Amino acid sequence: MQRRVAADLSRRALLMGAAAAATASLLGPGAASAMGPGPRRTEGTLRLTNLRLFDGVEGRLRDGVTILVEGGRIAALPAAAENVAGAVEIDCGGRLAMPGLIDAHWHAMLCGITEAVAMTADVAYLHLVAAREAERTLMRGFTSVRDAGGPSFALKRAIDEGIVHGPRIYPCGAMISQTSGHGDFRMRHEIPRDDAAPLSHAERAGMSVIADGADAVLRRAREQLMLGASQIKLMAGGGVTSVYDPLDTMQFTEEELHAGVQAAADWNTYAMAHVYTPPGIKRAIRAGVRSIEHGQLADEEAARMMAGEGVWWSLQPFLADDDANVKSGADAQAKQQEVARGTVRAYELAQRFQVQTAWGTDILFSPRNLPGQGRQLAKLTRFYDPLDLLAMATGRNGALLGLSGPRSPYAGRVGVIAPGAFADILVADGDPAAGLDFLADPDANLRLIMKDGAIYKDTRG
Repeated sequence: MQRRVAADLSRRALLMGAAAAATASLLGPGAASAMGPGPRRTEGTLRLTNLRLFDGVEGRLRDGVTILVEGGRIAALPAAAENVAGAVEIDCGGRLAMPGLIDAHWHAMLCGITEAVAMTADVAYLHLVAAREAERTLMRGFTSVRDAGGPSFALKRAIDEGIVHGPRIYPCGAMISQTSGHGDFRMRHEIPRDDAAPLSHAERAGMSVIADGADAVLRRAREQLMLGASQIKLMAGGGVTSVYDPLDTMQFTEEELHAGVQAAADWNTYAMAHVYTPPGIKRAIRAGVRSIEHGQLADEEAARMMAGEGVWWSLQPFLADDDANVKSGADAQAKQQEVARGTVRAYELAQRFQVQTAWGTDILFSPRNLPGQGRQLAKLTRFYDPLDLLAMATGRNGALLGLSGPRSPYAGRVGVIAPGAFADILVADGDPAAGLDFLADPDANLRLIMKDGAIYKDTRG
Protein backbone atom coordinates (compact mmCIF):
# COMPACT_ATOMS: atom_id res chain seq x y z
CA MET A 1 0.00 0.00 0.00
CA GLN A 2 2.77 2.43 0.97
CA ARG A 3 4.64 1.67 -2.26
CA ARG A 4 1.51 2.41 -4.30
CA VAL A 5 0.98 5.73 -2.50
CA ALA A 6 4.65 6.70 -2.95
CA ALA A 7 4.52 5.79 -6.63
CA ASP A 8 1.36 7.84 -7.11
CA LEU A 9 2.89 10.85 -5.38
CA SER A 10 6.06 10.55 -7.45
CA ARG A 11 4.01 10.32 -10.66
CA ARG A 12 1.99 13.39 -9.74
CA ALA A 13 5.14 15.35 -8.85
CA LEU A 14 6.69 14.38 -12.18
CA LEU A 15 3.60 15.48 -14.11
CA MET A 16 3.39 18.76 -12.22
CA GLY A 17 7.09 19.43 -12.78
CA ALA A 18 6.78 18.71 -16.49
CA ALA A 19 3.77 21.00 -16.77
CA ALA A 20 5.59 23.78 -14.91
CA ALA A 21 8.65 23.44 -17.13
CA ALA A 22 6.53 23.54 -20.28
CA THR A 23 4.66 26.60 -19.05
CA ALA A 24 7.91 28.35 -18.14
CA SER A 25 9.34 27.77 -21.61
CA LEU A 26 6.29 29.43 -23.12
CA LEU A 27 6.25 32.38 -20.73
CA GLY A 28 9.86 33.43 -21.32
CA PRO A 29 12.54 34.92 -19.07
CA GLY A 30 10.26 36.43 -16.44
CA ALA A 31 8.40 33.17 -15.92
CA ALA A 32 9.98 32.00 -12.69
CA SER A 33 9.00 35.07 -10.71
CA ALA A 34 5.48 35.10 -12.18
CA MET A 35 4.85 31.39 -11.69
CA GLY A 36 5.50 31.27 -7.96
CA PRO A 37 7.17 28.11 -6.61
CA GLY A 38 8.91 25.75 -8.97
CA PRO A 39 12.28 26.03 -10.66
CA ARG A 40 12.81 26.07 -14.41
CA ARG A 41 15.26 23.51 -15.77
CA THR A 42 16.67 23.30 -19.27
CA GLU A 43 17.96 20.12 -20.88
CA GLY A 44 21.40 20.31 -22.45
CA THR A 45 23.78 23.23 -22.08
CA LEU A 46 23.05 26.71 -20.76
CA ARG A 47 25.34 29.56 -21.75
CA LEU A 48 25.31 32.76 -19.71
CA THR A 49 26.61 35.62 -21.81
CA ASN A 50 27.11 39.41 -21.68
CA LEU A 51 28.21 39.48 -18.05
CA ARG A 52 30.84 40.69 -15.62
CA LEU A 53 32.11 37.67 -13.66
CA PHE A 54 32.99 37.48 -9.99
CA ASP A 55 34.01 33.85 -9.52
CA GLY A 56 34.36 33.74 -5.72
CA VAL A 57 38.06 32.93 -5.98
CA GLU A 58 39.81 35.91 -7.52
CA GLY A 59 39.32 39.28 -5.89
CA ARG A 60 38.44 41.01 -9.14
CA LEU A 61 35.80 41.22 -11.84
CA ARG A 62 36.38 39.61 -15.22
CA ASP A 63 35.00 40.64 -18.59
CA GLY A 64 35.01 38.76 -21.88
CA VAL A 65 34.00 35.41 -20.41
CA THR A 66 30.84 33.28 -20.45
CA ILE A 67 29.54 30.53 -18.16
CA LEU A 68 28.53 27.09 -19.42
CA VAL A 69 26.17 25.03 -17.26
CA GLU A 70 25.53 21.32 -17.85
CA GLY A 71 23.77 18.85 -15.56
CA GLY A 72 23.61 21.25 -12.64
CA ARG A 73 27.35 21.98 -12.71
CA ILE A 74 29.64 24.64 -14.12
CA ALA A 75 31.03 22.97 -17.23
CA ALA A 76 33.48 25.63 -18.45
CA LEU A 77 34.20 29.36 -18.65
CA PRO A 78 34.86 29.93 -22.34
CA ALA A 79 35.72 33.27 -23.88
CA ALA A 80 32.81 35.42 -24.98
CA ALA A 81 33.81 35.10 -28.62
CA GLU A 82 33.87 31.30 -28.50
CA ASN A 83 30.92 29.60 -30.20
CA VAL A 84 29.08 26.86 -28.28
CA ALA A 85 26.86 24.83 -30.59
CA GLY A 86 23.41 23.92 -29.30
CA ALA A 87 23.61 25.91 -26.07
CA VAL A 88 20.58 27.79 -24.75
CA GLU A 89 21.67 31.40 -24.32
CA ILE A 90 20.91 33.50 -21.25
CA ASP A 91 21.78 37.14 -21.89
CA CYS A 92 22.74 38.75 -18.58
CA GLY A 93 22.48 42.26 -20.00
CA GLY A 94 25.96 43.35 -18.92
CA ARG A 95 25.17 42.60 -15.28
CA LEU A 96 27.21 41.01 -12.53
CA ALA A 97 27.29 37.19 -12.42
CA MET A 98 28.50 35.75 -9.12
CA PRO A 99 28.25 32.58 -7.01
CA GLY A 100 25.27 32.05 -4.76
CA LEU A 101 25.83 33.46 -1.27
CA ILE A 102 26.63 31.24 1.71
CA ASP A 103 25.61 31.98 5.31
CA ALA A 104 28.09 30.06 7.46
CA HIS A 105 26.12 30.44 10.71
CA TRP A 106 22.41 29.94 10.09
CA HIS A 107 19.57 28.42 12.08
CA ALA A 108 17.07 27.20 9.50
CA MET A 109 14.64 25.92 12.12
CA LEU A 110 14.98 28.76 14.63
CA CYS A 111 15.31 31.95 12.59
CA GLY A 112 11.65 32.41 11.66
CA ILE A 113 10.15 32.08 15.16
CA THR A 114 10.48 33.77 18.53
CA GLU A 115 12.06 31.98 21.46
CA ALA A 116 8.67 31.72 23.15
CA VAL A 117 7.23 29.96 20.10
CA ALA A 118 10.26 27.65 19.88
CA MET A 119 9.76 26.55 23.49
CA THR A 120 5.97 26.06 23.33
CA ALA A 121 4.75 25.32 19.81
CA ASP A 122 4.08 21.94 18.25
CA VAL A 123 7.24 20.70 16.54
CA ALA A 124 5.30 20.21 13.29
CA TYR A 125 4.50 23.93 13.30
CA LEU A 126 8.20 24.78 13.60
CA HIS A 127 8.94 22.68 10.52
CA LEU A 128 6.20 24.35 8.50
CA VAL A 129 7.48 27.83 9.36
CA ALA A 130 11.05 26.74 8.55
CA ALA A 131 10.01 25.40 5.14
CA ARG A 132 8.43 28.73 4.25
CA GLU A 133 11.51 30.62 5.42
CA ALA A 134 13.85 28.30 3.52
CA GLU A 135 12.35 29.42 0.22
CA ARG A 136 12.63 33.06 1.24
CA THR A 137 16.28 32.45 2.15
CA LEU A 138 16.95 31.10 -1.32
CA MET A 139 15.17 34.06 -2.89
CA ARG A 140 17.50 36.38 -1.01
CA GLY A 141 20.34 34.76 -2.96
CA PHE A 142 21.58 32.28 -0.35
CA THR A 143 22.05 28.96 -2.11
CA SER A 144 23.90 27.21 0.75
CA VAL A 145 23.87 27.53 4.54
CA ARG A 146 25.75 25.86 7.35
CA ASP A 147 23.06 25.16 9.92
CA ALA A 148 24.59 25.83 13.32
CA GLY A 149 22.05 23.98 15.41
CA GLY A 150 18.48 22.74 15.24
CA PRO A 151 16.39 19.85 13.88
CA SER A 152 17.00 20.64 10.20
CA PHE A 153 17.46 17.08 8.90
CA ALA A 154 13.88 16.71 7.63
CA LEU A 155 13.91 20.16 6.05
CA LYS A 156 17.20 19.39 4.34
CA ARG A 157 15.78 16.16 2.93
CA ALA A 158 12.64 17.89 1.68
CA ILE A 159 14.74 20.53 -0.09
CA ASP A 160 17.10 17.95 -1.60
CA GLU A 161 14.12 15.96 -2.89
CA GLY A 162 12.43 19.04 -4.35
CA ILE A 163 9.42 18.86 -2.03
CA VAL A 164 10.10 22.41 -0.85
CA HIS A 165 12.58 24.99 -2.12
CA GLY A 166 15.52 26.35 -0.19
CA PRO A 167 19.30 26.44 0.11
CA ARG A 168 21.58 23.48 0.53
CA ILE A 169 21.84 22.74 4.23
CA TYR A 170 25.00 21.50 5.94
CA PRO A 171 23.43 20.43 9.26
CA CYS A 172 24.87 20.15 12.77
CA GLY A 173 21.71 18.73 14.23
CA ALA A 174 21.17 19.36 17.91
CA MET A 175 23.59 21.67 19.69
CA ILE A 176 25.47 19.75 22.38
CA SER A 177 25.48 21.55 25.74
CA GLN A 178 26.43 20.86 29.32
CA THR A 179 23.90 21.26 32.10
CA SER A 180 23.48 25.04 32.64
CA GLY A 181 25.17 25.64 29.29
CA HIS A 182 24.15 27.77 26.33
CA GLY A 183 21.99 24.96 24.93
CA ASP A 184 20.19 24.15 28.18
CA PHE A 185 16.74 25.64 27.54
CA ARG A 186 15.01 24.13 30.58
CA MET A 187 12.97 26.22 32.97
CA ARG A 188 13.85 26.59 36.65
CA HIS A 189 10.99 24.33 37.69
CA GLU A 190 12.55 21.46 35.70
CA ILE A 191 15.65 21.43 37.91
CA PRO A 192 16.90 19.05 39.20
CA ARG A 193 16.40 16.32 36.63
CA ASP A 194 16.64 12.71 37.65
CA ASP A 195 18.61 10.41 35.35
CA ALA A 196 15.36 8.63 34.50
CA ALA A 197 13.39 11.83 33.85
CA PRO A 198 12.07 12.53 30.35
CA LEU A 199 13.90 14.85 27.97
CA SER A 200 13.03 18.52 27.86
CA HIS A 201 10.97 20.03 25.04
CA ALA A 202 14.08 21.42 23.31
CA GLU A 203 15.78 18.02 23.46
CA ARG A 204 12.73 16.15 22.17
CA ALA A 205 12.42 18.66 19.32
CA GLY A 206 16.09 18.20 18.39
CA MET A 207 17.18 21.78 19.09
CA SER A 208 19.81 20.83 21.66
CA VAL A 209 20.92 17.94 23.83
CA ILE A 210 22.43 18.04 27.31
CA ALA A 211 25.56 16.01 28.02
CA ASP A 212 27.72 15.95 31.13
CA GLY A 213 30.98 14.04 31.11
CA ALA A 214 33.09 12.88 28.18
CA ASP A 215 31.13 9.66 27.69
CA ALA A 216 27.83 11.54 27.43
CA VAL A 217 29.29 14.05 24.96
CA LEU A 218 30.65 11.18 22.89
CA ARG A 219 27.23 9.52 22.79
CA ARG A 220 25.34 12.70 21.86
CA ALA A 221 27.83 13.58 19.12
CA ARG A 222 27.59 10.10 17.67
CA GLU A 223 23.80 10.35 17.67
CA GLN A 224 23.92 13.53 15.58
CA LEU A 225 26.36 11.92 13.17
CA MET A 226 24.01 8.96 12.86
CA LEU A 227 21.19 11.35 11.95
CA GLY A 228 23.30 12.92 9.22
CA ALA A 229 25.24 15.81 10.77
CA SER A 230 27.93 17.14 8.46
CA GLN A 231 29.74 18.63 11.49
CA ILE A 232 29.23 18.76 15.25
CA LYS A 233 28.27 21.86 17.27
CA LEU A 234 29.60 22.12 20.84
CA MET A 235 28.59 24.87 23.26
CA ALA A 236 31.89 25.87 24.89
CA GLY A 237 30.92 29.13 26.59
CA GLY A 238 28.19 31.48 27.75
CA GLY A 239 25.83 33.31 25.46
CA VAL A 240 23.84 36.47 24.90
CA THR A 241 20.42 35.00 24.12
CA SER A 242 20.32 32.48 26.97
CA VAL A 243 19.01 33.42 30.40
CA TYR A 244 21.02 31.34 32.84
CA ASP A 245 24.61 31.16 31.55
CA PRO A 246 26.73 34.30 32.00
CA LEU A 247 28.80 35.40 29.02
CA ASP A 248 32.13 34.88 30.81
CA THR A 249 31.50 31.24 31.74
CA MET A 250 33.56 28.41 30.31
CA GLN A 251 31.51 25.35 29.43
CA PHE A 252 32.63 21.76 28.99
CA THR A 253 35.98 20.64 30.27
CA GLU A 254 38.75 20.13 27.77
CA GLU A 255 38.20 16.38 28.10
CA GLU A 256 34.51 16.77 27.27
CA LEU A 257 35.23 19.00 24.27
CA HIS A 258 37.84 16.55 23.04
CA ALA A 259 35.26 13.75 23.18
CA GLY A 260 33.03 15.64 20.76
CA VAL A 261 36.00 16.48 18.54
CA GLN A 262 37.08 12.83 18.55
CA ALA A 263 33.60 11.62 17.59
CA ALA A 264 33.61 14.01 14.63
CA ALA A 265 37.17 13.14 13.62
CA ASP A 266 36.39 9.42 13.71
CA TRP A 267 33.71 10.19 11.10
CA ASN A 268 36.19 12.27 9.07
CA THR A 269 34.57 15.59 9.82
CA TYR A 270 35.05 18.37 12.39
CA ALA A 271 33.58 20.11 15.42
CA MET A 272 32.65 23.79 15.74
CA ALA A 273 32.34 25.60 19.07
CA HIS A 274 30.10 28.41 20.29
CA VAL A 275 32.32 30.56 22.51
CA TYR A 276 33.09 34.25 23.10
CA THR A 277 35.90 34.65 25.63
CA PRO A 278 39.67 34.15 25.31
CA PRO A 279 39.92 31.28 27.86
CA GLY A 280 37.05 29.44 26.20
CA ILE A 281 38.48 29.94 22.71
CA LYS A 282 41.87 28.63 23.77
CA ARG A 283 40.40 25.60 25.53
CA ALA A 284 38.32 24.76 22.45
CA ILE A 285 41.35 25.02 20.16
CA ARG A 286 43.44 22.83 22.47
CA ALA A 287 40.64 20.26 22.32
CA GLY A 288 40.85 20.22 18.51
CA VAL A 289 37.86 22.33 17.45
CA ARG A 290 38.26 23.54 13.84
CA SER A 291 35.86 26.50 13.81
CA ILE A 292 35.28 29.12 16.50
CA GLU A 293 31.74 30.46 16.30
CA HIS A 294 31.48 34.09 17.45
CA GLY A 295 34.62 34.73 19.54
CA GLN A 296 33.97 38.48 19.59
CA LEU A 297 35.76 38.92 22.93
CA ALA A 298 39.00 37.30 21.73
CA ASP A 299 42.33 38.80 22.74
CA GLU A 300 45.55 38.89 20.71
CA GLU A 301 46.76 35.57 22.08
CA ALA A 302 43.53 33.84 21.08
CA ALA A 303 43.71 35.36 17.58
CA ARG A 304 47.33 34.24 17.19
CA MET A 305 46.34 30.76 18.34
CA MET A 306 43.57 30.55 15.73
CA ALA A 307 45.96 31.69 13.01
CA GLY A 308 48.74 29.36 14.10
CA GLU A 309 46.52 26.29 14.32
CA GLY A 310 44.66 27.04 11.08
CA VAL A 311 41.35 27.31 12.93
CA TRP A 312 38.51 29.15 11.23
CA TRP A 313 36.99 32.22 12.89
CA SER A 314 33.30 32.31 12.05
CA LEU A 315 32.36 35.89 12.85
CA GLN A 316 28.99 37.63 12.69
CA PRO A 317 28.32 41.40 12.53
CA PHE A 318 26.98 41.70 16.08
CA LEU A 319 26.98 45.50 16.27
CA ALA A 320 23.90 46.13 18.48
CA ASP A 321 22.24 47.92 15.58
CA ASP A 322 18.90 47.51 13.81
CA ASP A 323 19.97 44.02 12.65
CA ALA A 324 20.65 42.73 16.16
CA ASN A 325 18.74 39.72 17.44
CA VAL A 326 15.86 40.72 19.68
CA LYS A 327 16.89 40.86 23.35
CA SER A 328 14.63 41.40 26.36
CA GLY A 329 15.85 42.27 29.83
CA ALA A 330 18.66 44.51 31.03
CA ASP A 331 21.13 41.63 31.46
CA ALA A 332 20.78 40.38 27.87
CA GLN A 333 21.01 43.90 26.49
CA ALA A 334 24.17 44.56 28.51
CA LYS A 335 25.73 41.37 27.13
CA GLN A 336 24.72 42.43 23.63
CA GLN A 337 26.49 45.77 24.04
CA GLU A 338 29.64 44.07 25.33
CA VAL A 339 29.74 41.76 22.35
CA ALA A 340 29.12 44.68 19.97
CA ARG A 341 32.17 46.48 21.33
CA GLY A 342 34.18 43.31 20.92
CA THR A 343 32.98 42.77 17.35
CA VAL A 344 34.79 45.85 16.06
CA ARG A 345 38.05 44.68 17.62
CA ALA A 346 37.51 41.10 16.46
CA TYR A 347 37.41 42.09 12.80
CA GLU A 348 40.61 44.09 13.30
CA LEU A 349 42.35 41.15 14.99
CA ALA A 350 41.19 38.69 12.34
CA GLN A 351 42.77 40.79 9.61
CA ARG A 352 45.91 41.70 11.52
CA PHE A 353 46.73 38.06 12.30
CA GLN A 354 45.38 36.74 8.98
CA VAL A 355 42.96 34.30 10.58
CA GLN A 356 40.82 32.30 8.15
CA THR A 357 37.56 34.18 8.56
CA ALA A 358 34.04 33.15 7.64
CA TRP A 359 30.86 35.23 7.58
CA GLY A 360 27.40 34.41 8.87
CA THR A 361 24.42 36.15 10.44
CA ASP A 362 23.21 33.91 13.29
CA ILE A 363 19.68 35.34 13.00
CA LEU A 364 18.03 33.59 15.93
CA PHE A 365 14.48 33.93 17.30
CA SER A 366 14.21 37.26 15.43
CA PRO A 367 11.90 36.91 12.40
CA ARG A 368 11.86 40.65 11.80
CA ASN A 369 15.58 40.56 10.88
CA LEU A 370 15.30 37.97 8.12
CA PRO A 371 14.76 40.41 5.21
CA GLY A 372 18.06 42.08 6.18
CA GLN A 373 20.20 38.96 5.74
CA GLY A 374 22.07 40.44 2.77
CA ARG A 375 22.36 43.82 4.46
CA GLN A 376 24.31 42.18 7.27
CA LEU A 377 26.99 41.38 4.72
CA ALA A 378 26.88 44.73 2.92
CA LYS A 379 27.47 46.79 6.06
CA LEU A 380 30.81 45.07 6.72
CA THR A 381 32.44 47.14 4.00
CA ARG A 382 33.38 49.42 6.93
CA PHE A 383 35.93 46.70 7.77
CA TYR A 384 36.71 45.04 4.41
CA ASP A 385 37.22 45.84 0.76
CA PRO A 386 33.90 44.98 -0.94
CA LEU A 387 35.36 42.36 -3.29
CA ASP A 388 37.29 40.72 -0.46
CA LEU A 389 34.12 40.65 1.61
CA LEU A 390 32.15 39.11 -1.23
CA ALA A 391 34.83 36.42 -1.58
CA MET A 392 34.38 35.67 2.13
CA ALA A 393 30.64 35.11 1.70
CA THR A 394 31.15 32.88 -1.35
CA GLY A 395 34.41 31.06 -2.01
CA ARG A 396 35.91 31.22 1.47
CA ASN A 397 32.68 30.19 3.18
CA GLY A 398 32.54 27.36 0.66
CA ALA A 399 36.02 26.26 1.75
CA LEU A 400 34.82 26.17 5.37
CA LEU A 401 31.87 23.99 4.37
CA GLY A 402 34.38 21.73 2.66
CA LEU A 403 35.90 20.78 6.03
CA SER A 404 33.12 18.19 6.30
CA GLY A 405 35.04 16.10 3.78
CA PRO A 406 33.31 12.78 3.12
CA ARG A 407 30.50 13.77 5.52
CA SER A 408 29.50 16.62 3.23
CA PRO A 409 25.94 15.98 2.03
CA TYR A 410 26.82 17.31 -1.41
CA ALA A 411 29.60 16.00 -3.63
CA GLY A 412 30.81 19.23 -5.17
CA ARG A 413 32.21 22.68 -4.52
CA VAL A 414 29.98 25.58 -3.53
CA GLY A 415 30.62 29.29 -3.44
CA VAL A 416 32.65 29.46 -6.64
CA ILE A 417 32.04 29.68 -10.37
CA ALA A 418 34.62 27.20 -11.59
CA PRO A 419 34.52 24.03 -13.70
CA GLY A 420 32.99 21.16 -11.73
CA ALA A 421 31.36 23.36 -9.07
CA PHE A 422 27.62 23.38 -8.48
CA ALA A 423 25.85 25.82 -10.79
CA ASP A 424 24.71 28.22 -8.08
CA ILE A 425 24.68 31.59 -9.83
CA LEU A 426 23.24 35.03 -9.13
CA VAL A 427 22.84 37.69 -11.83
CA ALA A 428 22.54 41.09 -10.18
CA ASP A 429 22.26 44.80 -10.76
CA GLY A 430 25.25 46.07 -8.81
CA ASP A 431 28.97 46.82 -8.84
CA PRO A 432 30.69 44.88 -6.04
CA ALA A 433 33.90 46.81 -6.61
CA ALA A 434 32.09 49.90 -5.34
CA GLY A 435 30.01 48.31 -2.55
CA LEU A 436 27.59 45.54 -1.66
CA ASP A 437 24.48 47.57 -0.89
CA PHE A 438 22.71 45.94 -3.82
CA LEU A 439 22.51 42.73 -1.76
CA ALA A 440 20.37 44.54 0.82
CA ASP A 441 17.46 44.65 -1.66
CA PRO A 442 17.38 41.23 -3.32
CA ASP A 443 13.83 41.65 -4.64
CA ALA A 444 14.94 44.54 -6.84
CA ASN A 445 18.58 43.74 -7.56
CA LEU A 446 18.86 39.95 -7.87
CA ARG A 447 17.57 39.46 -11.39
CA LEU A 448 18.34 35.75 -11.76
CA ILE A 449 18.76 33.11 -9.06
CA MET A 450 20.06 29.71 -10.10
CA LYS A 451 20.75 26.78 -7.81
CA ASP A 452 22.07 23.48 -9.10
CA GLY A 453 21.45 24.66 -12.67
CA ALA A 454 17.73 25.32 -12.05
CA ILE A 455 16.37 28.86 -12.32
CA TYR A 456 14.25 29.93 -9.36
CA LYS A 457 13.91 33.58 -10.34
CA ASP A 458 14.36 35.41 -13.64
CA THR A 459 13.42 39.08 -13.96
CA ARG A 460 16.02 40.13 -16.51
CA GLY A 461 13.23 41.70 -18.59
